[in-house]
Amino acid sequence: MHEHRSPERARRVMKIGIIGAGNIGGNLTRRLTALGHDVSVANSRGPHTLTELAEETGATPVTVDEAARGAEVVVITIPVKAVPDLPSGLLDDAAEGVAVIDTGNYYPQQRDGRIAAIEDEGLTESRWTERQIGHPVIKAFNGTYAQDLLERPRPAGAPDRMALPVAGDDESAKAKVRDLIEELGFDTVDAGGIDESWRQQPGTPVYGLRAGVDEVTKALEQASPERTAEFRA
Repeated sequence: MHEHRSPERARRVMKIGIIGAGNIGGNLTRRLTALGHDVSVANSRGPHTLTELAEETGATPVTVDEAARGAEVVVITIPVKAVPDLPSGLLDDAAEGVAVIDTGNYYPQQRDGRIAAIEDEGLTESRWTERQIGHPVIKAFNGTYAQDLLERPRPAGAPDRMALPVAGDDESAKAKVRDLIEELGFDTVDAGGIDESWRQQPGTPVYGLRAGVDEVTKALEQASPERTAEFRA
């Protein structure tokens, strides 16, 4: 647990690649560029469709193949069903020790269709994503309202500062992601490893919860591994 984080480290400019420019990807691009980070952003339709976001934020529009080049942090924020279509070797040119953030959620009825490994093998959604991309991920932002990224940041210690659960197996990558989230204006709660990340999947008490550290911690403890009917194929 990293309770006391150094402001010097938090202020260090990082090269960040964001794959997906939907609600979460777009707002992370807005916030991370505003904090001074060097952000590249990609989507499935190509850099020419990102001109407005680039002009608004100063982010660099790139192809998906280029998004991770030199990046210390890569955010994958696309529909789960699109993850297998990501280019192989996506992370080959990323910085050593790159932290990969998976914001995804499996919505079988609503969007993604049936994914057998998740339904039949009981894989967590992020473990399945790891297998597709061949790299460990840190699960974060999956239950966060995109608008809250713009409207709900608070300084450390503020009574109404929200906490976000963060799951992952790589402790150094998890620490890097937690530092970044705290820099964005949110507390974090260590939600365990990726095999425990079912605790923050859709339908769980913490999913979409706008609350502080204590309530988020309690919600993670109250989660059931049984998927609710709404989120089963």
